[in-house]
Amino acid sequence: MSWAYLLAAILLEVCGTTCMKLSLGFTRFWPSVLLFVFYSLSFAAVTLAIKQIEVSVAYAIWSGVGTALIAMIGILWFKEAVSTLKLVSLALIVVGIIGLRLSGPTRSPTRTEDAPASMQTPFQPADADST
Repeated sequence: MSWAYLLAAILLEVCGTTCMKLSLGFTRFWPSVLLFVFYSLSFAAVTLAIKQIEVSVAYAIWSGVGTALIAMIGILWFKEAVSTLKLVSLALIVVGIIGLRLSGPTRSPTRTEDAPASMQTPFQPADADST
């Protein structure tokens, strides 16, 4: 389910960024409103995703895939300039994302007792025997 949340977060972030461009610097009402709606939903979805996916991997995928998709939307929809360097750079982003994904486990602790002491709240002791 976490990967579905991450995919939703990516798509919502891309929609938010597209609305950012369409808002023309907050001069158009609906794209400006939708920008905040899409980004809020994207942050909520990525927050749910990192319950099970390592934050370093989830954030890299979220931002990297979002960046690549927005670059392609810019080229195809907004008729932005395209160059070999731009395409190679986008390919390097994708390669970096794949490398992070393949770098190791993508499951982080979800229960408080499984989390490292640094992630425990003051109301939940790190070790019950230490009291």
